[in-house]
Amino acid sequence: MDASAPGAFWNGPLARLDQELFHLLNGKWHNSFLDSFLPYMRESIIWIPLYLFLFVLAWSNFGKKGLGWIVFAILTAALTDIVSSGIIKELIPRFRPCNDPQLAHSVRFLVLNCPKNSSFTSSHAASHFGAAMFIFQTYRYIWNKAWIAFLWAGMIAYAQVYVGVHFPLDILCGALVGCGIGWGTSLIFNRQIGLRTFDKLSTQS
Repeated sequence: MDASAPGAFWNGPLARLDQELFHLLNGKWHNSFLDSFLPYMRESIIWIPLYLFLFVLAWSNFGKKGLGWIVFAILTAALTDIVSSGIIKELIPRFRPCNDPQLAHSVRFLVLNCPKNSSFTSSHAASHFGAAMFIFQTYRYIWNKAWIAFLWAGMIAYAQVYVGVHFPLDILCGALVGCGIGWGTSLIFNRQIGLRTFDKLSTQS
């Protein structure tokens, strides 16, 4: 959807606070290292080796349970995209910072293209926080550092604001959507399949 008719809500007090925070994260709080680093961190292709590693790790260590884990991980990604991109973005139009006629002149835009669809919610945040929640909830019983997945998701979500394609509220709500879906799929997975009974990784920390 072309977000050409954002609702009146985006001119309200919360939206103005959101814009002020955006200008801090995108404008004032920047440096040359982050300018070079973060645009790449938000690109999906960068993380393909990580996804393949996680799939191979699950399959090689957990067998059929690992195959189930892979299926549920893919299901989590698909659901976050459907809810964020296919439903919420269609129902709630909002200009992206880089497309907002009132803000575009003051945005530090660090990527090549500014998407034309709605800014709300961030599908990057939804998908990566969905993955992080799923990983955390399914691995936390056997790996006490599974919380690192949230740092990974947070870095990618932050990059979306830093490069100028999302507002902080887009990120926050996208993260909540993703966490909710990731929690739901992990709950079903843990009850129906689960990885707790595997001892090989439980002795490692």
